[in-house]
Amino acid sequence: MTIKPNVKMKSIQAPGAVIMIRPHHFHPNPETAGDNAFQRTAATSAQETAQLAHEEVTTAAATLQAAGVTVHVFDDMGAQETPDSVFPNNWFSTHPGGHIALYPMYSPNRRRERRGDVIDMLKAHYRVQDVIDYSGLEYDGLFLEGTGAMVLDHVERVAYTTCSHRSNAIALERFCTHFNFEPMAFPSADAAGSPIYHTNVMMCIATDFALVGLNMITDAARRSEIHTRLLQSGREVIVLENWQIAEFAGNAIELSTETGRILAMSARAKASLNADQISLIEHSACILPLSVPTIEMAGGSVRCMLAGIHLTRR
Repeated sequence: MTIKPNVKMKSIQAPGAVIMIRPHHFHPNPETAGDNAFQRTAATSAQETAQLAHEEVTTAAATLQAAGVTVHVFDDMGAQETPDSVFPNNWFSTHPGGHIALYPMYSPNRRRERRGDVIDMLKAHYRVQDVIDYSGLEYDGLFLEGTGAMVLDHVERVAYTTCSHRSNAIALERFCTHFNFEPMAFPSADAAGSPIYHTNVMMCIATDFALVGLNMITDAARRSEIHTRLLQSGREVIVLENWQIAEFAGNAIELSTETGRILAMSARAKASLNADQISLIEHSACILPLSVPTIEMAGGSVRCMLAGIHLTRR
């Protein structure tokens, strides 16, 4: 992979390290199927599905490391208890200045994904000042599933959030107050009229560009406002069609390496992009496709699999 000379500068938007969870008993989560239209039933046996997912995470982690990203891999040996553990970005996030947030999760079995060893590793290897725990809001029926529910613009300090069961307005306001983000919530729906369950399947904000399914934002005034806001940030706005969103083209994350920035997305997502879209992306970041078809059956893709570390290394 050749990094272009003009993209060697690191960016606050693009972390250089991530956490991944490698599942040993992966399967699509029946508790989340009701509001996740991206989810599919596995066509293979439970044992084969689990093995394929394990291999996909292992290969993806190695590919990211070879590209220059620091990857911390944790294994999840749980059986039926944590089927979505491969998506850690929903239960915690990290922020410059040494801050960690823990989030309230919509599905009861997803609440079991929170694990102390991940937070302990971050404290041991990165400078952590505090951990703000919102998980108690679960008892009040208030949910905010991390950087799945919110797509954060770390430069402009905006938290783009689609309205769903996974993103309560009160929880969003609390997060934004603590972390100095402006909440920008909006309604969205797919072609069948179902609300989009997580913002990060329809939007990716990178340093110099944004991928966004604008047509899925159902309020015309809000759609125009978001488009304008992204343009005013100085980014190229790359509009994704609904069918590209269904191929997980919006579920990508920009990462920093010592030699330049990359955009990690699934091979399926990259295949859905046209030549003009790829050209616009590659003015700023090299696309790194990862093959994760088994994991995508659970309704998430590469962005969901990577919890970015926006902390200073010790």
